[in-house]
Amino acid sequence: MRVLVVEDEKKVSSFIKKGLEEEGYAVDVASDGETGLQMALDRVHDLIILDIQLPKRDGLNLLHELRKEKVTTPVLLLTVRATIEDKVLGLDAGADDYLAKPFAFQELVARIRALLRRRPEGKPAALQVADLTLDPARRLVFRDNRRIDLTAKEFALLDYFMRNPGRVLTRTMIAEHVWDYDFDSMTNVIDVYVNYLRKKIDSDQEQKLIHTIRGVGYMLKAD
Repeated sequence: MRVLVVEDEKKVSSFIKKGLEEEGYAVDVASDGETGLQMALDRVHDLIILDIQLPKRDGLNLLHELRKEKVTTPVLLLTVRATIEDKVLGLDAGADDYLAKPFAFQELVARIRALLRRRPEGKPAALQVADLTLDPARRLVFRDNRRIDLTAKEFALLDYFMRNPGRVLTRTMIAEHVWDYDFDSMTNVIDVYVNYLRKKIDSDQEQKLIHTIRGVGYMLKAD
């Protein structure tokens, strides 16, 4: 899952980015409304965390523009103001939820998960390829009824594979969806994490699910 954080306070944006990456999300950050609008219009994010008070373009104006352009990405508004009037303004502008600063990180994550669960495209509760099952809501993975423990980044990578079974995923595609805009494509970290997954999912199995497409990328499929 890919999240865009539009927040001009560096301490706040760094706190959110670090915490969400530890939860397995790919996180992009914009520090002003104009940059945030351009990144949001790319429509590559699953959710947007949007501060209301921003330089260059305020959050409500940005939100109005997104909805005018038919961008339906869920938006969670952040603000230091927590009056009923402010909440009504934000929700009427097209926000999906509202969180007042300061906030507990656990609450932020819970609200994000709730918003992602009710997206209109309705992702399935569980993903399955052959005897491999991934439960996004409970963040559990099983193969042949045996639970497999994954790190947050391994889980995010497998989640992306399992949402695209039988599709060749290039390293660029994986970087954009599992890492972030600042990812250094010259490193071999993607290959390293794919190997981590292979060891945990395929190493003791006769049927291999993760396949290398030489010179292109990787594919998850049942033979």
